[in-house]
Amino acid sequence: MNTGPNVAIIGRPNVGKSALFNRIARRRIAIVHGEPGITRDRISTEAEAGGKKFTLWDTGGIIGGGETELTDQVRASAERAMKDSDLVLFVVDAQEGLNPIDSDLARFVRRQRKPVLLVVNKVDHSTHEPYSDEFAQLGFDKAFSISAAHGTNIRELLSEIGRLLPNGSETAEYRIADAFKVAIVGRPNAGKPSLINALVGNRRSIVSELPGTTRDSVDIQYEREGRHYVFIDTAGIRARSKHSSSVEVFSVMRAEKTIDRADICVLIVDTAEGVKRQDRRIAGLIQKARKPCIILLNKWDLVRPSRNQRGAMEELIGSARAELFFIDYAPVLVTSALTGEYADRIFKMIERVRRGAQAHIGTGKLNRLLHAAIASNPPAMRGGKRLKLFYATQAPDEGQRPIPPPEFVLFVNAPGLVGDPFARFLESKIREAEPYIGLPVLLKFRARTEGQ
Repeated sequence: MNTGPNVAIIGRPNVGKSALFNRIARRRIAIVHGEPGITRDRISTEAEAGGKKFTLWDTGGIIGGGETELTDQVRASAERAMKDSDLVLFVVDAQEGLNPIDSDLARFVRRQRKPVLLVVNKVDHSTHEPYSDEFAQLGFDKAFSISAAHGTNIRELLSEIGRLLPNGSETAEYRIADAFKVAIVGRPNAGKPSLINALVGNRRSIVSELPGTTRDSVDIQYEREGRHYVFIDTAGIRARSKHSSSVEVFSVMRAEKTIDRADICVLIVDTAEGVKRQDRRIAGLIQKARKPCIILLNKWDLVRPSRNQRGAMEELIGSARAELFFIDYAPVLVTSALTGEYADRIFKMIERVRRGAQAHIGTGKLNRLLHAAIASNPPAMRGGKRLKLFYATQAPDEGQRPIPPPEFVLFVNAPGLVGDPFARFLESKIREAEPYIGLPVLLKFRARTEGQ
């Protein structure tokens, strides 16, 4: 599922594809770094040129990018991007000059029989202009000398992109803002790309045994039974002491920001290894961000016993709940992303969480249950004062988020008297009336004097 026409950026490693991607997108999405092969996967975003909206794809460096065992997958990912595209931006490096790999790649691109714009990047100064002339021998009709870093000639490039693109079908479009943004988070090598591939039935994310294969947050659009999703495959989050490079540190920062951007988070735990300290840290990030959450115990295929599989599942789920007790609102599922076993359950659970977000507790019922709870378990005196609840109501959903957590406003004599343990007690009572599975319950305490 995409939004209108598609434009793919391709080229050998470190020619500035990600910098051009960010420049056209008008925001920093792809990681830009001097190390070759940073972008291993396809990254997409919505963009616009000449009044036409399109999906822009950044691809991994096709030849020699990253570890040897990833090269074939990077090439295959870029090939798929070109196959699905209406226009190809073939990027070369003016400062390095024509490279034999550029010539090989040019022949490969021409075989795709797609409209191609040759983009001669890194013309950062007028003295670099003569360097771009030698790329004429690649034989492309349209060539643009640009500086993605400085924005030079980007407007002219966008104008040509808009001219060449077909008009997208309005009926086929949907805005990413209207989709459920599902962040797939977890430690490195827990199976995040494999899960997305199992869910969408298309090898869109690169799968490798190398930890840290996904360095960017990769948005993957998908439609299922009339519902639109954006799966965000994030870089694996490691303890900061184990970051091997500045790129990895930046990837972790991007993953943490992805949690904030998501409508719902799926925390993947490697069942074969069990819940680790870093899993608890990631769960803590989700809890701090007050995001809906589902916990997924992956690699069931590695631990599945020959007998009493149901009992083994229940034991795994119980152990995970005990380790991640502080995010107890999150349901726990067991799956194998490799085999696809039980993977579809995630869609049913997302829908269940979504329906739960629409549940509303009537004001009368809410006040009766909270007053009864406080009467049966009065809060302790603090500073010679005792907490009094005057009135409570569930805040209306303003419709700004696809899966809004339930929010309750409690008018009390002094909000400072509410400690965390008592707030959790009140939350538990609310959940007895409405479980709100997968959703954090937000309590806001406001001051009010008696008689107001």
